[in-house]
Amino acid sequence: MSRFTARTTPVGVLFVCLGNICRSPLAEGVFRHQVEKAGLSAHFRIDSAGTGAWHMGQEPDLRMRQTALRHGISLDGQKARQVSEGDLKTFDHILVMDKDNLHDVLFHDHDGQYGHKVRLLREFDTDPGDFQVPDPYYGGEQGFEGVFQIVSRSTHVLLHRLIAEYELDGAR
Repeated sequence: MSRFTARTTPVGVLFVCLGNICRSPLAEGVFRHQVEKAGLSAHFRIDSAGTGAWHMGQEPDLRMRQTALRHGISLDGQKARQVSEGDLKTFDHILVMDKDNLHDVLFHDHDGQYGHKVRLLREFDTDPGDFQVPDPYYGGEQGFEGVFQIVSRSTHVLLHRLIAEYELDGAR
């Protein structure tokens, strides 16, 4: 029996960046797209959040939405929200974009119970560089495209690791 069969809920994956308008909504959209292509949508609960509250309720940055669309991925329907202590309890895997986000998310782990769930997304990158997903907000189109490439590589590996970890089969 697979570990998923023993679970009563889908595997929760949360992506986190600073404002939840560039990197984490892209990661949510790309990962969701990859999960759908693999026929595994029923096995996952996917979301994104930001460590700050500045953009709560806003759509992802237009430049990020355009970048995603150029690759056939829609970020429609996403609205920025702030990460909470409850997210640490309810998500199985929390992938952050940089070390500042890692610190800020772990700040919510008052009792030190959930740190094992929080990891840098680029730990799954085949070319991790400094393990940071750079924030493209103040840059040009090239920065957004670069972030897309990083997120696409990283979430691809992440998905395959989770498929193996939870012994998932596609299109069930």
